[in-house]
Amino acid sequence: MSCALEDPTLERNFKGHRDTITSVDFNSNTKQIATGSLDSCVMIWNTKPRARSYRFVGHKDSVMCVHFSPSGQLLASASRDRTVRLWLPTVRGESSVFKAHTGTVRSVNFCSDGQTLVTASDDKTVKVWTVHRQKFLFSFNRHINWVRCAKFSPDGRLIISASDDKTVKIWDKNSRECVHSFCEHSGYVNYADFHPSGTCIAAAGTDGTVKVWDIRTHKLLQHYQVHSGAVNCLSFHPAANHLITASSDSTLKILDLLEGRLLYTLHGHQGPASCVAFSRTGDHFASGGSDEQVMVWKMNFDAAGHSEVLKKQKMADALVQAPGVSDVSRCQSSLSTRTSHRQDTRRDSAHTELIQTDHFEASVSDTPISPTLTTTLQHIVGQLDVLTQTVAILEQRLTLTEDKLKECVENQHKISLQLQTRESV
Repeated sequence: MSCALEDPTLERNFKGHRDTITSVDFNSNTKQIATGSLDSCVMIWNTKPRARSYRFVGHKDSVMCVHFSPSGQLLASASRDRTVRLWLPTVRGESSVFKAHTGTVRSVNFCSDGQTLVTASDDKTVKVWTVHRQKFLFSFNRHINWVRCAKFSPDGRLIISASDDKTVKIWDKNSRECVHSFCEHSGYVNYADFHPSGTCIAAAGTDGTVKVWDIRTHKLLQHYQVHSGAVNCLSFHPAANHLITASSDSTLKILDLLEGRLLYTLHGHQGPASCVAFSRTGDHFASGGSDEQVMVWKMNFDAAGHSEVLKKQKMADALVQAPGVSDVSRCQSSLSTRTSHRQDTRRDSAHTELIQTDHFEASVSDTPISPTLTTTLQHIVGQLDVLTQTVAILEQRLTLTEDKLKECVENQHKISLQLQTRESV
């Protein structure tokens, strides 16, 4: 089976921040993009052509991270002023604020249920909060240097954190214990996130590497050394087969996780690329950098049947790693590595509270899809759905078995201690 993939293309360009852009995130409705910057502002960019965008002012120092809630009705921002703000992403930009840490707050992330937040800070702690009342719940204190990033797993059971102590740690939210520490990075760990399946993690470091681990076996699955500078951020594609990175070498790189190789190098930012994120559908991704530019790119991958695959995988909410997926993976990976050069066009724009965005349209040719190919893809998607649901059920059973086994071992240990105590008496 063969399929044609188009290069990712730069679709739009936003200008309005007055300093390095530190973070970018898509709203779940894909109609808004939020960014944070060292200029202490949060901005909401409307993705509709020629639409106005909003600048939110409230933080008293650099904004280090922004993240939309799952519903898209709230936007959280973390700042060097040691606070977290929760914004209503509307024209009025109303917000509530709470002091979260005793140092710079580097990261803020909503749980998938929308009820809790996790924050990471230069005070070396990771903290969990309620969203409704911004009430502190508990903290993790095992890092010995700044914590740059903290994220919930897709199911909300685990938390990952990345630190300048060169470790990536996995925490259990319920037991509040550190499950494992990954110590393979030779430099600071700038960013880490969970694979959409929840079974793997990826981490980016100042050593220029991206590492992917299995969190069940704790084995290093993949190691990429494709950047010549520090890797500042990464984002998994929702369909789980690709990973995009942003680096101080000014490039974005798209990695093929199934083939374990570099697929694209994207040029556009003038200076370090500091952040990157896929949209919730995976059709687009956005990047930001020290050039104060926000770039929105169109993915253009696998136009035939890609949206159907995403729908099926979203319903199953699990990664397929079983026989039967090979045809699709070969199709998605058959393209040889290409380099797409999209140099940005810089414009001066008014620094008003409402900002008119620069708009660049990309020409995308419509390729006719044969009925045979469509039918074949639909059949494959149907088979993938069955396999995905089967794997999901098996993983749930395995988790339950592991929990029961752990409980049995703990009970056995308690009984042994009781027997030893009686014997000594």
